[in-house]
Amino acid sequence: MQTVIPTTSKAIISLLRADLTTQWRNRRAVVLIVLVPVIILASWKGLVVKLGGAFVLSNCITIGLTAIGLMGYSNSIARDRDKGVFQRLRVAPVSSWSIMFSRLAVQLAMILIVTLAVFFAGFYIDKITVTPAGYIMAVGAAIAGGALYLSIGQVIVGLIKNPETVNSTCRLVYFAFIMVGMFGELGMLGDEVTKIVRWSPYGVVRHIVSSSLRPDLWSMDDTISLLLTFGYTAVFATLGIKWFKWSSK
Repeated sequence: MQTVIPTTSKAIISLLRADLTTQWRNRRAVVLIVLVPVIILASWKGLVVKLGGAFVLSNCITIGLTAIGLMGYSNSIARDRDKGVFQRLRVAPVSSWSIMFSRLAVQLAMILIVTLAVFFAGFYIDKITVTPAGYIMAVGAAIAGGALYLSIGQVIVGLIKNPETVNSTCRLVYFAFIMVGMFGELGMLGDEVTKIVRWSPYGVVRHIVSSSLRPDLWSMDDTISLLLTFGYTAVFATLGIKWFKWSSK
C-alpha cells in the first residue's frame, strides 16, 4: 500500500485545526487571559484623566501579552511535550517548523483577541478614543511585544522539562513582571527601579504600545525601545530554540 505524504499546506491546516481545537477546549484559561487586562482597565478608570488613555491601555495590553507568553504558550508546550504529543508529531510526515508555526499562529490570534478586547473595553468603559492610525500601529506594536513574551516563554520551557515546574516558574515570573512593572512604571518603587523597568522587557513593550497609540508623539526613545524589543526577542528566541527538547525524558 502506497504511503501518501501530505503537502506542507495540508499539514499546516491540519495542525492549525488541532491546535485551535485544543485552545477551544481550554477556553476557560483563554477567558481568564482576556479578562485580567480588561478588569485592570476598568479598575484604572480614575487614572485615565491623570496619566492618559495611552498609558492605561498600553499597561493593560502589556499585562495581557505577558499572560499569553508566560501563562498560555509555555504551559501548553510543556504539557503537550510531557504527554508525548511532540514525539508523535516528529515521526509524522511534517516538518518541525510546521509544528511550531501552527502553535505560534494560534498565539498570534490570542494576541489580536486580547488587544482588541482592551481597545473595546477602553472605548466603552473608560471612553478612551484613539485615531485609526493609532489603533493600527498599536496592533503592530502588540504583535512585536507578544513575540518578545513568547520568546521568554520559550526560554522557560527550554530550560525546564517538568510541566509543573514550568507552571510554577511562569507564575513567579509573571507576578514579578506585572507587579514590578506596574508599580515601577508608576514610580512607586524608587527612581533606580523605575529606570530599570523602563528598559526591561515590560518597559520597552509598554512604551512602544503607548507611543503607537499616539503616533504623532513617536520619539527617538520609542525607536530605541522598538529596537530593544526586537533584540530581546532575538536573544530569547535563539536561546529558547537552542535549549528546547522535544521530549521531557
